[in-house]
Amino acid sequence: MIELGKYNTLTVLRDTRVGLFLGSATEAEILLPLKYVPGSCEIGDTLEVFCYLDSEERPVATTLKPAILRDTFAVLKALEVNQHGAFMDWGLEKNLLVPFREQPVQMREGEEYVVYCYLDPITSRLVASARLDRFLDNTALTVTEGQKVSLLVYKETPLGYGVVVDNRHEGLMFRDQIHREVAVGSTLTGYVKTIRSDQKLDIVLEPIGYRKLEPAAERIYAELQASGGTLPLHDKSDPQKIQDRLQMSKKVFKKGIGILYRERKIEIRPDGIYLTEAENTP
Repeated sequence: MIELGKYNTLTVLRDTRVGLFLGSATEAEILLPLKYVPGSCEIGDTLEVFCYLDSEERPVATTLKPAILRDTFAVLKALEVNQHGAFMDWGLEKNLLVPFREQPVQMREGEEYVVYCYLDPITSRLVASARLDRFLDNTALTVTEGQKVSLLVYKETPLGYGVVVDNRHEGLMFRDQIHREVAVGSTLTGYVKTIRSDQKLDIVLEPIGYRKLEPAAERIYAELQASGGTLPLHDKSDPQKIQDRLQMSKKVFKKGIGILYRERKIEIRPDGIYLTEAENTP
């Protein structure tokens, strides 16, 4: 069976002037247009392709990688808004529609939104929705307390930020427990702090049992994580560069990196500071 909105591993059945026809074990066929055909490909080879409906509502395959798959959440930009809804850029020729009924707030061209992609059961078309709550389910949790999870920040609340947990559950990060820059659309790694009696998830960004650092060390540590594990600053850096990057004095910075070094969280090298291998492992 060929599944729309997902990657399918299919066999090359025949070669035509418009492209390759690919098939599944059930003998269903789909066209891979000529412009997406890999350079060396023969009858009987298998290809991994993404399948969806083209602008004429015909099933078609592509070797392009979409920014979102069916039954997943992602941040997409609205390229056009017209009488049908908002059309999102997901990296394919045909943009992904978010109908007006699926927009809690009317979308605007050029803005980015967290959306969920699904197959409309009535039209059999792939569409997206920004009404995310109905696609999140905490009734049968697949996570445990202390577990490392993937996060997508999808809304800001008076208490903090609502997050999509492992692409299926809803969680909350409390504002007073966040020690780095976070915004709607951020993708993060976090941990399940608490599973409440009502199945709600409290999420934190540090491993459970993580000992709170002194504020300057915490600020430097968060900036290191956000910058891929390295900063071009050290104890001999120009004070103004430290102030511009971290909004702290050189004296405070040196105290902070001293704490991180003693905690074996960083290495200090001639060109800057680096998270240790243990700290930089996903």
